[in-house]
Amino acid sequence: MRSTFTGTAGAYRFTLLAGAACALAMPGVALAQDGEPEVDTPESSNVIIVTASKREQTLQETPIAVSVTSGETIERAQIRDVLDLQSVVPSLRVSQLQTSSATTFIIRGFGNGDNNFGIEPSVGVFIDGVFRSRSASALSDLNMVQRVEVLNGPQSTLFGKNASAGVISVVTKEPQYEFGGQVEAVYGNYNQMFLRGELTGPISENIAWSLDGTYQQRDGFGRIVNLDNAEINNRDRWAVRGNLLIEPSADIKIRLIGDYGKINEVCCQTSNLVVGPSTSGAIAGVGGQFPSDFFSFDNFLNVVPVNTNENYGFSGQLDWNFGNLTLTSITAYRELRNAFNQDIDFTSADLSVETRDQGVDTFTQELRLTSDFDGPINFLLGGYYFDESIRQDSSLTVGDDFREFAAFSAASGGFYNSAPGSVGFNPARSTLLAGSLIPGLTAAQQIAAGEASLRQAEAGLRLPVGSILGGDFLTRERFALDNKSWSIFGTVDFEPVDGLVFTAGFNYTDDKKDFEIELDALDPLAQINVVDAFIVGATGGAVTNRAQFQALPTLNQQALLAAAQSSANPLLGLAALQFQTPSPDVPNSVEPGQTRDDQLTYLLRVAYQVSNEVNLYASYSTGFKASSINLSRDSRPLVSDYTPGPRGSTFAAPASPIINGGLATPNLTTGTRFAGPEKAKVYELGMKAQWEGFGFNLALFDQTIEGFQSFAFTGLGFALQNAGQQSVRGFEFDSTIQPDDSLTFTFAATYLDPVFDSFPGSVLGDLSGQRVGGIPEWSLRTSATHTLELGDAGTRLITRVDYSHESNTPINNGLPTFNRQRGNTQIFDREVNLVNASMTLALDNGLEVGAFARNLLNELYILTNFDGVAQGGTVSGYPSQPRTWGGVVRYRF
Repeated sequence: MRSTFTGTAGAYRFTLLAGAACALAMPGVALAQDGEPEVDTPESSNVIIVTASKREQTLQETPIAVSVTSGETIERAQIRDVLDLQSVVPSLRVSQLQTSSATTFIIRGFGNGDNNFGIEPSVGVFIDGVFRSRSASALSDLNMVQRVEVLNGPQSTLFGKNASAGVISVVTKEPQYEFGGQVEAVYGNYNQMFLRGELTGPISENIAWSLDGTYQQRDGFGRIVNLDNAEINNRDRWAVRGNLLIEPSADIKIRLIGDYGKINEVCCQTSNLVVGPSTSGAIAGVGGQFPSDFFSFDNFLNVVPVNTNENYGFSGQLDWNFGNLTLTSITAYRELRNAFNQDIDFTSADLSVETRDQGVDTFTQELRLTSDFDGPINFLLGGYYFDESIRQDSSLTVGDDFREFAAFSAASGGFYNSAPGSVGFNPARSTLLAGSLIPGLTAAQQIAAGEASLRQAEAGLRLPVGSILGGDFLTRERFALDNKSWSIFGTVDFEPVDGLVFTAGFNYTDDKKDFEIELDALDPLAQINVVDAFIVGATGGAVTNRAQFQALPTLNQQALLAAAQSSANPLLGLAALQFQTPSPDVPNSVEPGQTRDDQLTYLLRVAYQVSNEVNLYASYSTGFKASSINLSRDSRPLVSDYTPGPRGSTFAAPASPIINGGLATPNLTTGTRFAGPEKAKVYELGMKAQWEGFGFNLALFDQTIEGFQSFAFTGLGFALQNAGQQSVRGFEFDSTIQPDDSLTFTFAATYLDPVFDSFPGSVLGDLSGQRVGGIPEWSLRTSATHTLELGDAGTRLITRVDYSHESNTPINNGLPTFNRQRGNTQIFDREVNLVNASMTLALDNGLEVGAFARNLLNELYILTNFDGVAQGGTVSGYPSQPRTWGGVVRYRF
C-alpha cells in the first residue's frame, strides 16, 4: 500500500511516528493483532493509516476530527454491525426504529433518513469507497474489517454525495498473497449463534483472492403473547463477499468486490409508556389487548411482522501510479430490495397493517487524481457521478376490527348524542378518537350506538351500508424517484515551510430528482368533505361544486359555512374517521415532480506541526445535501400551491394554482412534497498529540445546518419540513494511556450544546431558541484492555472492559399529539450506562477461546417514543436490548 504525505515535512513526520505510535483499541487508535499491524503500513509499523482526506495519511497528521475503530476492537467487543459501533464512538448515535431497515445515523446531533426512502441521510455511509445511499443498504455484518473511520462534521468537499453531517467509512481487508484466514463460532443466550469465516490466498504472483461470510441467528427477546408467544426482535441474517486483487505491475492495483447480504427478521419490539383512553377504551372495547409494562418485552399484535432485506452489488477500484501522480477510479452498481409488513396500531385488535415493497438501484462512479510531489504544493482533483432509481409500492389495510373501533370512538368522540340510532354532534366531546367508555353503557352498547350512527350517516351520504371503514384497504400508493447527480471536487495543499500546511478545497454538486406519486384513498368517507356535504344538503342540492358556491352572495356563503361548522352539522364527528384522504397525483400541471439543486461548498484550513509530537489545525468548511422527497402517503401540496377552506372545504377554498388547475381533491391539506436542501457550516479547532505511552485528540467546533430536513411522526402520519436553522457547539476528546505494553486505557468524551436557532413551523409549534431534544449533553466512552503473557510461547489472556454513557436528556422535544394536548408537561427522558466485557485466551497455535457480555449490567432504557397510532393519549416506544452474552471459539491460520 502506498502512503502519501504532503511535502518533505510529511515524510519526516512519518519517520518519527513510525516507531512511536501507540497501539490502541478505541476511537482514534488501533491495536495490531498478533503483533502485526492492523493495517498495511510502510516498514510494518503500528502507525494508523486513514483515508479521511481521500489520501493515505497517518491519523496523527490528518487535520480532521475522525474516530478510528480497528478491526480487532470490533472483533473483541463483539460488534456485529454499525448499530453496535456507537458503543465505542461517542459522537455517533445509531437508532433503529420499527423495522430492521429503519435506521438513522446521527453525528454531533445531526441525522435523518429513517422510514422514508425519499429522504437521503445527512450522514453518508461508504463501504470500501462506495456510497450506500440508504441505511437499509449499510446494515450488513462487519466482517473482514480493517478499520471504521467516523468523520465528524460536514465532509461535502471530498465526498460527492450527502455528507452534510458527517461520514462513516468502512474499510475492509484486502486479499493477501499468503494463504490464510480464520473461522469463528459464537453461541450465547437467546440461542444466539454467529458464524463467520474468511479465506485469502494467491492465484498467481500478481493476483490474490479472498472470500468471507457471516451467518447470524438469535431468538427474539420479545414475544407476541396473543400469537402463541411468537418471537420478535430476533436476528436472522447472512452475508457473503468475494475479493480479487490484481496487480499487473508495481504501479497498477485493481480490486474487484462482489457481495450479497440477506435479512429475514421479525422486528421490532414495541410497548406503551402511557395507555390513553382510546387504547383502554376503544381497543379494549373491540376485544383488543395491548402492552402496559414497557420493559416486560410483551407484545400484542394481530400479525407477526415480517422484514426482508436483500442487498447486493459489485465494485471495482483502480489505483494507477505514474510518477508523482495517482489516478483512482471506483465504479459500483448496487441493488437493494426491502419489504415489510407491520401491525401499525401495535395491539391485538385487527385495525390496520402497513406493507411496503421497495427497490433501489444505484450506479456510482468516482474518479480522482492525487499528487505526491516533494515540493510545497500538492493537490487532489476528482469527479463523482451518481445515478439512482427508487420504486415503492405500499398500502394500509382495513382490519376486521376497524369498523367497530371507529364506531366505539365515534360514539365517545362526539358523533353520538344520547340514544342509539340518533345522530347529533356534541362539540364538548369532540376530541379526536377519544375512545372513552360512555358512563352507563357497556362496550357492546357503545359499539352498537356508534354503528347505528355510522349506518345513519351512510344513508344520509348515500353510501352503501357498512362501507365506511368496511373495505379491504385504506390506501394504496405507488412512488418512483430518479436521481442523477454529479460533482467535481478538489483540494490544494500549500506548505511554504516544513510543518505549516494551508489547504483550500471545493466541491460543486449538481443534483436532479424526478419523482412520481400516485395515492389512492380507498375508504369512501375519505372522498367526502363534511363541510361541503352539509352545504349540498342545506341547499337542497342547488350547490354541488365550488363554482356554484363561489357564485352565491358573500353573506350566504358565510351563513352556510358558519352552520356547517356548528352543531347544526351532524357530520362533523365523521372527520375524525377520515384517516387517509386523497391527494393529486404527481406530476401534474401545477407540480412538476422534480427538484433541481446545485451548490458550491468549500474548505479552508491551516495545520501546523508544533513539534514532532503535537499538531494543531483550524478550519472552516461548508456542507450540502440536496432536496429530499416525501415518498409517503403524507405527501401533500406546498402552501404556495394550495390553500384549503375551513375544515378542508374545497367549496370555500380560495383561488390557488391547485384550485385553478382543477386538481383539488376532497379534504386536501397542505404539507410537503419535498424538503429543500441542507446547507452546513462548521468552524473547528483541533489538536493531535502523541507521546510514548500517551496520546490525545481534541476538537472544538461550532456547527450549523440551515434548512435541516426534519421528519416527524404526528400520530396519523409523517411531516417532512425544513427547520430554519439548527446549530451545535461542543468539543470531542479522545485519549489513550499505555503504562506498559500489557495495559491500555482509553477515554473519549463528546460535549454537545444543540439549539434550534429558528424553527417556527414545527409540528410542535415554534421551537426557536429551544435545545434540540434527543441529543445528550455528554457522551463518554472508556475502556481498559489488559494482555497477560502466559509463558514464552506467545499464549496470551486478553481482557477488555468498556463503558459507554450518555447523560440524561429528553428523548425529543415532545410529541405532536400527546404533548401538545398537555402543554409539554410530560416529556420522557433517557440515560444510557452500558458495560461490555470480554476475555480471550489466545494460544500460540492460532486457537482462541473466549467469553463476552454486552450490556453486562442489563441496563434498560427508552430508545425513542411516539404518539400511539390513531389512539389519542397513548404513548408508545422502543425499549433497549437486554443483556446478551456468550462464548466464542476462533481459529486463525
